[in-house]
Parts: sequence; C-alpha cells; structure tokens
Amino acid sequence: MIHILVVEDDPHNATLFRKLLEKRCGGRVTVTESVEEVLALARAGAVQLVVMDVSLPNSRWQGSPVSGVEVCRMLKDDPQTASLPVVLATAHAMRGDAEQLLAESGADDYVAKPIVDHETFIRQIRAHLAKAA
Repeated sequence: MIHILVVEDDPHNATLFRKLLEKRCGGRVTVTESVEEVLALARAGAVQLVVMDVSLPNSRWQGSPVSGVEVCRMLKDDPQTASLPVVLATAHAMRGDAEQLLAESGADDYVAKPIVDHETFIRQIRAHLAKAA
C-alpha cells in the first residue's frame, strides 16, 4: 500500500493534500510538522513520497527552526533516504522560485499552493510514485 508523507503546517492545506492524495492516489497519508517523524519514517522506508511545505514555522531540528528546504536537504544528503521522491509545496510561487528552491533543496519537483489544478498535481505525484516503484 502506498504511504505518502505530507509535511505541512497549515491545517487547511493539510486537509486538502490528505483528501486529494487518499482519494486519487489510494493508500495512506500521514501529515506531520515533526522533523523527527519525517526522518524516522523516511529512514524506515515507511513512505514512498514526501510532499514538503517550504515554510514550516513550527518545525525545529535539534532546537533550531528549520525550513522545508532544509529538511529536504537532510533527506537528500542521507544515502538511506536520498532516492525518496520529495515534492516541494509553497505559496511563494514567483517566477524563478521553482528553479531556485529545487536547486537549494535537491527536491525532485515543485508545486505552487494553493493547488488549483488537482488533475495536474495528481499526475505529478503519480509520475513520481511510478518512478520510485
């Protein structure tokens, strides 16, 4: 069964991601802001894909604030989790932002919030799940 991890601080966005991904991709969705939980699930091989919010105002790692870009970098720098697909999600969708965020984070893809084109988003997620399978 597919297990997708959504790292999101906004409850409305978390609900939208959960509903879309569960109904359209099947499987299970876990929503968290905990960096420890993200790393533990990823290292355990318990998830097949991560949707990572760029802005995580409530997330901390070893006592310091951390962004989704930094959490993604942790995943991509760890040989145990480097191949796990990560899709960044952000409301900061200005021209050139996607390329910069992808370069900084090492993420596999990017989606702008709010998600208005559900079909395109689901195709994006399915494509990454298919590559990871």
